[in-house]
Amino acid sequence: MVLYFTSDVVSPPAVIYMGKDKFENEDLIKHGWPEDVWFHVDKLSSAHVYLRLTPPMTWTDIPQPLLDDLAQLCKANSIEGNKKNNITVIYTPWSNLLKRGDMATGQVSFKNPQLVRRVFIAERVNMVVNRLNRTKKIESPDLHKMRVERDRDEGRERREVAKKAQKAKREGAEAKHRAEKSYKDAFAVDRSVEKPKTSNVFDSDDDEDGDSDDEISGRYAGDLDDLI
Repeated sequence: MVLYFTSDVVSPPAVIYMGKDKFENEDLIKHGWPEDVWFHVDKLSSAHVYLRLTPPMTWTDIPQPLLDDLAQLCKANSIEGNKKNNITVIYTPWSNLLKRGDMATGQVSFKNPQLVRRVFIAERVNMVVNRLNRTKKIESPDLHKMRVERDRDEGRERREVAKKAQKAKREGAEAKHRAEKSYKDAFAVDRSVEKPKTSNVFDSDDDEDGDSDDEISGRYAGDLDDLI
């Protein structure tokens, strides 16, 4: 069974969940989501508490009121930690959890210790714990199935994003091509227009009387003789 809680100190409300015992914690470790953040009382036995992030929140910018809720829930579900003041709760992304075959049931380590942060809790705040407990729901989900469906939905979203990006790129290329073509057409020379012909003033065909060169020469030859 998995215990689900809702924290309304953020909007939208945050989903928090944890296993009922160390055996169920094994399934949570195995079938966690990339957007899950793991919380645990430092150096003491406690429940494995998970926060399921919703965009745009990331594990490095979880609001302090929500961190306090998660830390209080960890403390309240630690037999030894619940009796002590001034404890520390550690947290890290689910993807940073390291589970080796030689580890005890429910035990984990970290792939990168530098990706572990801490929250200090001076004492138990019953008002916070009681508020969270009023939202508690006990369910028996198929964690493997939920993870498969989550990955399938993510894959579908990635394909849709890629398809839209390709479409936008194609439309951009087509628009650029049309603009370049329009620019070239605007300055193109129309070679189909026939150049105007230049008249030859010495061309006999342009003589209005239709006289030939010989006729002209003969006509004015006599005039020249008269002048001599």
